[in-house]
Amino acid sequence: MSLPLAAPAPAATPPHTGGLLLLLDGTPGLLTVAAVGIALLLFLIIKVRLQPFVALLAVSIAVGLLAGLSVTELFGTVQRSDAVSTIESGMGGILGHVAVIIGLGTMLGAVLEVSGGAEVLASRLLALFGERRAPLAMGLTGLIFGIPVFFDVGIFVLAPIVYAAAKRGGKSILLYCLPLLAGLSMTHAFLPPHPGPVAAAGLLHVDLGWVILMGVVCGIPAVLAAWAWSAWIGRRIFVAVPQDMVEAAADARQAVLDEQRASGVEPREAPVPLGTVLAIIGTPLVLILAATFSSIALDPSTGRSVIEFFGHPFVALTIALLLAYYLLGIRRGWSRKSLETVSTASLKPIGNILLVVGAGGVFGAVLKASGVAQALSDTFHDVGLPVIVLAYLISLVLRVAQGSATVAIVTTAGIVAPLLAESHHSQAFTALVIMAISAGSIFASHVNDGGFWMVAKYFGISERDTLKTWTVLESVLSVAGFVVAATVSLVV
Repeated sequence: MSLPLAAPAPAATPPHTGGLLLLLDGTPGLLTVAAVGIALLLFLIIKVRLQPFVALLAVSIAVGLLAGLSVTELFGTVQRSDAVSTIESGMGGILGHVAVIIGLGTMLGAVLEVSGGAEVLASRLLALFGERRAPLAMGLTGLIFGIPVFFDVGIFVLAPIVYAAAKRGGKSILLYCLPLLAGLSMTHAFLPPHPGPVAAAGLLHVDLGWVILMGVVCGIPAVLAAWAWSAWIGRRIFVAVPQDMVEAAADARQAVLDEQRASGVEPREAPVPLGTVLAIIGTPLVLILAATFSSIALDPSTGRSVIEFFGHPFVALTIALLLAYYLLGIRRGWSRKSLETVSTASLKPIGNILLVVGAGGVFGAVLKASGVAQALSDTFHDVGLPVIVLAYLISLVLRVAQGSATVAIVTTAGIVAPLLAESHHSQAFTALVIMAISAGSIFASHVNDGGFWMVAKYFGISERDTLKTWTVLESVLSVAGFVVAATVSLVV
C-alpha cells in the first residue's frame, strides 16, 4: 500500500483580484507570494531578530495584501458590520481551543514541580533500577515528568538529580542527561498538553485523543532509539559534572524554597507518594482517550455523553488540576493563597507561546482566505509526494532555518491544512501528519535554538560536544518519530 497523496483539487483562480498582486496572476503569482512570505518570515526572525509573534503577524499581513485581500477583509471595519476580519478569526479560532488547554496544563505542571513530585519520581526510579541502570531511570523520569511540564522547566527541576546520579556513578554526565533530555523532548514534541501538538491539533481540527494515541505510538519507538544513541555516545565522550552548576542549582533550589515559605508553602518532610504523582499525570490522558474512543465503540447514549463530557480536554485537565490542588497542596498544608501564587506565577511564561500560536492561526487563515493555500495544495499534489512526507520536510526546513519548534509547527500546519481538508482524511491519519510535523520541528537543534544553549549550560557541555551529542539526539528522535508515523499511515 502506498502513502496517501493529497487529493487533486479543481483548478481555481484567486478569489481576489483587487489587491496588490499585479505582476503575476493565478497560481504562479500566489506561489510567488508564498515563497516571498516564507523568505520574509525567516529573514525577520533570523537576521532582524524580530520576535516571532511580530514576524508572523507582519508576514501574514504582507501575504494577504500581496495575494489580493482587501484591507476590510484583513482587518474588518471600525464600525460593526457583516465584514469578517481574517486576522481576528484566525487568532480567535486557534486560541479559543489552545489557550485553555495550555493554561490548565501549565498550572498542573507547576503544582507537580513545586510539590516535589519530580524528585519523588526520580528517586523511586533510581532506587528501583539500581546504579547500573541509572541512565534508564533518568530517561523514564524525563518521559513521565515531561508530560505535564515544559522542556526548560523539566531541565531546571531535574538537573540536580542528574548531577547527583552522575557523581555517584563516576561516569560521563552524558550517560545520565541525554536519556533524560530525550524523554523531555519527546513528550514536548509529540504529546498534549504541550503547545506544539495542541496547536497543530487546533489548526487541523483533530481530537486530542487521537493526538495522544499517535503521540505514544510514534514517540515511544523514537525515544527508545534516542536512548540507544545516548548509551552509545555517552561511553565515548566524557563530560565531567559541572561543579559550578551543582552549586548554582543548590542556590536556586534554596531560593525556590525560601520563596515558597514566603508564600505560605511550608515543605513537608514526608515525600509525595509516587502513586499520587502518577495518578494525577495519568488522569487527563485516560479521560481524553476514553472520550475519543467512546464515539467509535459506543452508540449515542447517556453513558457515552457522560464519558465525552469528562473526557473533554477542558474538563479532564480541570479535574487533574483540582486533584493536584487537593492531594499535593491542601492535604499537605498549603494555603489557598499559596495555590493561587504558584498557579499565577506559572502562567507568566506562556504569554509568548500563546501569541506565537495565535499568529500562526492568523497566518493559516490568511493563506486560506487569499487562495495561497489552494495554490500550494495544487502544486504539492503535482509534486507527487505523500502529504505526510511534505509535512515533515516543510517543518524540518523551517526548524533548521529559524530554530523555533513552535514557529515551524504553526507555519507548517497552515500550509498543509488545505491538502488534508480536500482529501477528507481520517482523524487518525491527520494525527499522524501532526506527528510528522512535530517530528520535523525538533530536527537538528543547533545554535539558533534556545534549547541548544540551555543543554550546554546546565550540563557543562562544550559547544562542539553539544553538536555531537544533543543535536544528533534530536535528529534521531525526529527521524525515528517520522519513520514510525509514515509506516503507521500505510495501514490507517
